[in-house]
Amino acid sequence: MIKQNYTHDQLIELVRNRNQQAFSYLYDNYSQALFGVIHSILNDFEESEDVLQKTFLKIWNSFSSYDEKKGRLYTWMLNIARNLAIDTTRSRHEKMKTKIQSRDENVDRYEGKMFIEETSHETIGLKKIVQTLKEEHKVIIDLAYFEGYTQEEISKKLNLPLGSVKTKVRQAILRLRELTKDEYLN
Repeated sequence: MIKQNYTHDQLIELVRNRNQQAFSYLYDNYSQALFGVIHSILNDFEESEDVLQKTFLKIWNSFSSYDEKKGRLYTWMLNIARNLAIDTTRSRHEKMKTKIQSRDENVDRYEGKMFIEETSHETIGLKKIVQTLKEEHKVIIDLAYFEGYTQEEISKKLNLPLGSVKTKVRQAILRLRELTKDEYLN
């Protein structure tokens, strides 16, 4: 099979006219570059592959909106890929935030073989355990879980990079796990 080459303008015209061979050419020539950008944002191979497929599906379905007067084809495709990767990251963070944030009335504690519902962090001694953390972890846990701040808000309030806040939250949670495990084993 002879490999077809297209000029930039030919490729745009053919894809706009729904030519599948030209679209395959577009995929073959741009997918690796777009995958690299997506993967640098998501840092997850399988998720990056999924987003790459969504990217090309969106390119195919919305190609009529591409305006070559506003920019190069690659730039337009790159923006689609980048935006989908960022949306995926935000979605991942929203799912994580939903799992992390729970209301006091939903906190259950296992005691023997009974669950005691509607226990608060004071009742199970969590505040006391949090007080044993390093000061930097104590402040972040207090803001995040007892005062309801988001990680972004904590970052601004404490003038720390968001990544540092996330790391400190994770470290504090791991330490709390250790401490609560010790507390309930004794």
